[in-house]
Amino acid sequence: MLNKYARSFFAAVFTPLARLLVRMGVSPDVVTVAGTAGVAAGALIFYPMGELFWGTVFITVFVFSDIVDGLMARMSGHSGHWGAFLDSTLDRLGDAAVFSGLVIWFFTGGNNHWIAVLALACLVLGSLVSYAKARAEGLGMTANVGIAERSERLVVVLVTTGFTGLGLPEQVLLAVMALLAIASFITVLQRILTVRRQALAPDAAPE
Repeated sequence: MLNKYARSFFAAVFTPLARLLVRMGVSPDVVTVAGTAGVAAGALIFYPMGELFWGTVFITVFVFSDIVDGLMARMSGHSGHWGAFLDSTLDRLGDAAVFSGLVIWFFTGGNNHWIAVLALACLVLGSLVSYAKARAEGLGMTANVGIAERSERLVVVLVTTGFTGLGLPEQVLLAVMALLAIASFITVLQRILTVRRQALAPDAAPE
């Protein structure tokens, strides 16, 4: 639902910026790399210092590059396998940086090891969610199922972390992290079972 409605809304908002960058000769790949660098810097600099609100604001600014680079690629006619590969790979790097920043803070100055452990679980399980889909597609199957897609996970953790930085009780962030970890685990299982059904289907058996 987030991908269907929110992305179309923000695509309309950022189209003028994307068009301007294309006219300036900026490559979509440059925007992709710069966006990921900004997300990683915000997560690994601000979060470990305990600046959860300003870190989230900083990260959010660069998260929108994920929309801008796609718009630019379509406008310039540079859409292709390389751009899709680079975008997907760096998206995972940015996600890992966000959860890593939270792990560092809550294991150290934040002094809430439960949140740190759950953030680490979200990091690992989120990687498995992405890997399961990529591996399935590499084997000629699909795994487009799950209750915890990347966009939803990222929005939920950023919003909750930002409000925690403004005084929202940490118990709320703890609960959200627990729910995200559970949802990610369920998504991994859903994708495993989906691929298993395809792999064991009669028409998938080797001749």
